[in-house]
Amino acid sequence: MTKAQMADRRRWLVVGLVFVAIVLNYVDRQILALLKPTLQAEFDWSDRDYSHMASAFQFAAALAFLGTGWFIDKVGLRWGFALGVGIWSLAGMAHAFATTVAGFVTSRAVLGAAESIGTPAAVKTAATYFNARERSIALGIGGIAPNVGAILTPLLIPLMALAMGWQATFLIAGGLGLVWVVVWLAVRLPEQPGAAAEAAAPKVPWRSLLTDRRQWAVILAKALTDQVWWFLLFFMPDLFHRLFGLSQGTLGLPVALVYFMAALGGLTGGYLPARLMGRGWTLNAARKTTMLVYALLILPVPLLVHAESAWIAALILGLALFAHQGFSTNVFGLTTDVFPARIVGSAIGIGAFAGNLSGMGMIEFAGWSLDAGHGYLPMLLVCAVTYLLALAAVQLILPRIVADDEDVPGEAPAIIGH
Repeated sequence: MTKAQMADRRRWLVVGLVFVAIVLNYVDRQILALLKPTLQAEFDWSDRDYSHMASAFQFAAALAFLGTGWFIDKVGLRWGFALGVGIWSLAGMAHAFATTVAGFVTSRAVLGAAESIGTPAAVKTAATYFNARERSIALGIGGIAPNVGAILTPLLIPLMALAMGWQATFLIAGGLGLVWVVVWLAVRLPEQPGAAAEAAAPKVPWRSLLTDRRQWAVILAKALTDQVWWFLLFFMPDLFHRLFGLSQGTLGLPVALVYFMAALGGLTGGYLPARLMGRGWTLNAARKTTMLVYALLILPVPLLVHAESAWIAALILGLALFAHQGFSTNVFGLTTDVFPARIVGSAIGIGAFAGNLSGMGMIEFAGWSLDAGHGYLPMLLVCAVTYLLALAAVQLILPRIVADDEDVPGEAPAIIGH
């Protein structure tokens, strides 16, 4: 086997490991939402208590995103990713020993801070190993990873909790992350194409990104749309439980269907702009037309409150997250279009900071709405219109998307997350 073939195999192994890390990331994120009915009954939580736990995750992740993008750009994928996964795995396991709201809030906060490493690390992988033409497809394929985690978790976690208890469920899920760290550090990462040129390139001060119009397009797009993902991630199991009376053991299939449809949205979100560009469309036209399609698809989501069954509700929510993932894939694609690989981790980190803060606001709004008796309709109305607002903001700030001229070609597919 030649050195080139060995390097290619290592790239595919690295891709697989990053994929698995993002899957585990979403398992750890979702456990609390899926066990909410059980834990709420055992510890007598209110909906506001639960919202505070979810907000602690969001706020800690938001603050951490300000540094993790820079950290990955500075330290690199190998050690930066290993440290993040190790800490979030230990934080996930710590939930098993929490007995108070404060204990769960603390565990969620550490989990959120550590998990923030995943998004900039994964998007940097895309920017490092793919050129502009291939990147949309790579990001679309990578969008499967968080959805695989989101599909597997509702299918496995409730049954595992019923069979072994909720404490063992947290311990097992977190322990899998520690196994991943051992394997990751044992693998030799392939060389980064264009690494020498990247090292020689002038450094961009982190704060200077805040004066860059391109960065503000990413910030507003993430802030307006990520709130929808975080709201549904933390409240979807409760929605099925509250509206349709589904128990912990029966809500797994409808939730899994929703995230399966979301995975398809990520795939189409990468395929569609690449297809349009292959037919001669400009990058600007292909990217924005694709985003408009998904922004229109999510408009029917408020009809969920009139659904006659959990399965009809699952299809409506599935279409919403199909649209979200398609739109989100193109926000990531936009970021890698306009920023060079050497700073894309920082650019994504700043955008994710904004997305997590807006997610925290949406989660607190949901807790207030439910406790006040207003139900889920106010949040669903926000979900319906926010993507058109995000696209309008991108158009206003970047009337014409122009690809950065520092693209580095490569061969390995990449993985993305929120």
